[in-house]
Parts: sequence; C-alpha cells; structure tokens
Amino acid sequence: MGAEYRDRRAAGAVLADRLEPYAGRPETVVLGLVRGGVPVAAEVASRLRSPLDVLVIRKLGVPWAPEVAFGALGPQGVRVLNDDIAGRLEPYQIADVTHREEVERSRREARYRGARPPLDLAGRTAVIVDDGLATGATARAAVVVAHRLGAERIVLAVPVGAAEACESLAAVADEIVCPICAVDFGAVSRYYLDFHQVTDDEVDAALGDRAPGRE
Repeated sequence: MGAEYRDRRAAGAVLADRLEPYAGRPETVVLGLVRGGVPVAAEVASRLRSPLDVLVIRKLGVPWAPEVAFGALGPQGVRVLNDDIAGRLEPYQIADVTHREEVERSRREARYRGARPPLDLAGRTAVIVDDGLATGATARAAVVVAHRLGAERIVLAVPVGAAEACESLAAVADEIVCPICAVDFGAVSRYYLDFHQVTDDEVDAALGDRAPGRE
C-alpha cells in the first residue's frame, strides 16, 4: 500500500471533515497527543473552530524492542499496562522504563503547559487526536486520562489505525473516527509521504494562540 496522506496537516483536514458534527460547539475541545498528534490536531481544531490543547502521554516500550509498547503513562499518575506484553517482563524492567519515561513526560508537560493550569475536561467533549494508531496503548491511556479529568464524551480521532487496535478502543471511547482501519497495518509511517519526527518547536508553533490560556 502506498501513502494515503501527504503529511500530518493533510491528514488533519480529512479528519476534520469526519468530525464536522462537532464544529462550533462550545463544549468541544481538541486534544493533540504529543508530539506527532499535535500538528494533526491543530488542523482539526482550526477547521472545527475549537480550542486546542495537548495531552502528554508517553509510551512504555519493551527494553530490547522500544517500538513494542507494554503500556503508557499520562498526567495525574495514570499508567495503563498491556498485560499480555508486560507479563513477559521482570518487575525491575517495568520500573526502569516507567521511571525514564515519566521523567520525559514531566519535562514535556512542563514545556507545553507552562504556567497554564492542568486540563479540566468537566462537561466537555474531548476529541483526542493522534497521527496514527498501532498498538493503541497510548490512545487507551489518553482515554483513561480524559475520563478522570471529567470529560462527558470522548472521541478518539486518528487518520489511520490497526483494525485490531480500533476494535479494542471502541470499547473504551464513546466514538472512534478513523478513515483507514487496516488489517495488514504495518507501521503508521507507511501511510504518510512526510512522516518526520515532530520537534518541540513544531509543537509550540502548532499550538500558537489556539491553546486555552495562551496570550
């Protein structure tokens, strides 16, 4: 299969079309998963005329195969584990990876949130956006966080995802919006012509003035 999207911005435009029912609604807030989901979310938020914020989640990767997630971390001490994979690791391995990723998650939280207060999603419709869905561990943690922050409705929106992950997450999110759910998934990068690693500066630029509390 060739690439379906030129870049993350183009993918966001496609998602926004699917999310049109949420456009202009005051309860809607778009949350980009740091870092790759933020440029996608910025395009969605712009087209929906909704505020944009970030949700900082860190994947917990198997020590000898970091791309394989055994869980994920989120704000307020949320940790979600994939028991099938985590059960194959020693407790010290889980602890080491968790500590390292929490240090990085905290750094990113401090950078992107700055002096702004923590997310408060009470009564809101949270549209959680990422650039793709592979194992679903990060997205699952994001949904758990949004629930704990009081979101009334949670919509998970991704341009592309593994069919198995989409099916699994449909049980925890109120709605899944995924234009391409692939059985033979491979990797997120195969669906983009441009899938460069998003930098901190790009996240800052994408947030711009759309994030709540930014002057």
